[in-house]
Amino acid sequence: MTTRVMAKWRPTLGMIIFAVLMTVLTLPLVSLFFFRLYENELIRQTEAELIAQSAVLAAIFAQEVESTPDPISLLGAAVLSPAPSGDNGFDRSLQPSLDLAGEDLLGPRPEAAPAAVPPAPPLIAIGQRLQVVALQTQSVTLAGFRLLDSHGVVIAGREEHGLSLAHVKEVEQALQGRYKAVLRTRISDEPPPPLYSLSRGTRIRVFSAMPVIVRDRVAGVIYASRTPNNIVKHIYGEQRKFILAGFTIFGATLVIGFIFSRTITRPIHALVARAVEMGRGRREALEPLAHHGTREIALLSQSFIDMTERLHERSDYIRTFAAHVSHELKTPLTSIQGAAELLRDDAAAAPGSMTGPERLRFLDNIIADTTRLAAMLHRLRELARADNPEIRGNTLLSTSVADLKSAFANLDIRVEGSLDSSVAISAENLSIVLSHLADNSIRHRARALTVSGRSAGHDVIMTLCDDGEGISPANRDRIFDAFFTTRRESGGTGMGLGIVQAMLRAHGGLIRLLASDKGAVFEIRLPKA
Repeated sequence: MTTRVMAKWRPTLGMIIFAVLMTVLTLPLVSLFFFRLYENELIRQTEAELIAQSAVLAAIFAQEVESTPDPISLLGAAVLSPAPSGDNGFDRSLQPSLDLAGEDLLGPRPEAAPAAVPPAPPLIAIGQRLQVVALQTQSVTLAGFRLLDSHGVVIAGREEHGLSLAHVKEVEQALQGRYKAVLRTRISDEPPPPLYSLSRGTRIRVFSAMPVIVRDRVAGVIYASRTPNNIVKHIYGEQRKFILAGFTIFGATLVIGFIFSRTITRPIHALVARAVEMGRGRREALEPLAHHGTREIALLSQSFIDMTERLHERSDYIRTFAAHVSHELKTPLTSIQGAAELLRDDAAAAPGSMTGPERLRFLDNIIADTTRLAAMLHRLRELARADNPEIRGNTLLSTSVADLKSAFANLDIRVEGSLDSSVAISAENLSIVLSHLADNSIRHRARALTVSGRSAGHDVIMTLCDDGEGISPANRDRIFDAFFTTRRESGGTGMGLGIVQAMLRAHGGLIRLLASDKGAVFEIRLPKA
C-alpha cells in the first residue's frame, strides 16, 4: 500500500525565495522607522549643548549683576528648592532629560507680551553689554538666545527687547529657580521634505530656560532655543545618493534572485520532472541533469538516479526470476500430471492393462519430480533469505572452517594461510556461503578442498580450491546466473552460486571465479569486523 504525503498547502521554494528577497529589499525602508531612536539622541545632544552654552552666559550674567552697586535690588524671587550649586550659582549636576518618545510636544512658543514692569536701568546696561556675546554665540551655534530679567522681560537678544516672556511655561519655571526644557512645534518658512511624515524630529524645536542664580535668588533667565539636527533633512539633501543606493540594492536583489533560481529552483524543478518521467518507466530519463546548480543537488540527483537504476535492475531481476521459476516448475509439474493421468486411465480401464514395473516407474517419476520441486522451493527460500539477510554479527574464519569440516566429513578440507581474522558476517550466513561452495565441489566429483586466507587492507580474502572436474570455458560467465546448471538431470537447481553471490553482496563482499588448470578456484572478499 502506497503512503502518500498529505495534500495540504505548502509554500513552494520559489515563494520562500521571493519572500526572503522582498524582506531583504524592504529592510532599508523599514529601517527608516528606527532612526527615531537616533533622533532622540540628537535632541538630547541639542539640549546638552544649550545647557552648556546657557551655563556660560548665566555665569557671565551673574558676575555682571554682582558687579553692580546694589545687586540685591535687581534680584527676584528666592529659589524654591536650592540645588547644589557652584561658585557662580548654576547647577553642576544638570543633565539633558528630553525624550522624543514620551515628552509632550507643546505648541509654538507664545508671542511676547508687553511688560508690566520695565527692566531696571542696571539690567538694561547689562543686557547691552551681553548683547554682543549673545549674537556672536548665536551666529556660531545657530541657537537663539534671550536674556531675561528677574521678571521675565527681554533685556538682550536679537529681537523682542522690552517685552515679557514670563507667561511662557518654561520661563515661568525658571523664574522660580528651576531649570526647564520643553519640545515645541517648530515654525519654519521652508517647505518640509517629502519624508516629513516619517520623522517627528522634523517639526520640533528645543527650548530651555536656565535661571541665573545670585545669592539663592533669581537674577534673570537665559532662554535658549535650537532646532536639533535632523536625519530626514540630511537624507533629503543626499537624495541622489540614496536613489543610487536604492537602485543598487534592487539590482543586487535581482542578481541574488537569479542566482537562487539558477542554482536551486531550476535544478529542483528539473529533478522533479525527471522523477515523474522515471515513475512512468521511461529509462531515457536516467541521465544526469544538464545543470545541477549546487553540490548538494548534484549529490541528490546522482543518488536518485542510482536508486532508480537499482529499482529497474531489481524489476528486471524479478521479471527474469519469475520467468525462470515458471519454466523450472513447469517441467516437473507436467511430468507429475502426465504420470498421474496415465495411472488414472489405467485404473479406469480393464484391470491388469499396466504391468507392475510400469506402474512403479510412473510412481518413481512422480516421487522424483516432487523431490525436485521440494529442493527447488528450499533453494528459493534460501535465495530470498540471501537477498534480504540480517546484517549483523561477526565471525572468526577459523571457527567457520572447523564447522565446515564437521558438516562435510567425506570431503578432505585443508587449511592454508591465516584464518585468524574476523569478518563482518554472522556465523550462520557464512556457513550458508561455505556450505554451498563445498556442496558444489562434491557434486563436481571433488575429493579435496583447500581453504586459504589472507588480509588485504580493510578486507579479508579467502580462496577455495578443489580438485574436481572444474568449469568449462563456455560456462564460466554464466555460473552465477539464477537457474543455470549443468546437472539438471541429477537434480541440480542452478541456484547455489546465485545464493552465495547474493549473500556476500548483501554484506559488502563479492565472489569471483579464478582461472585454474584443474578443478575450480573461487575467491571471496569480505570486510573485516
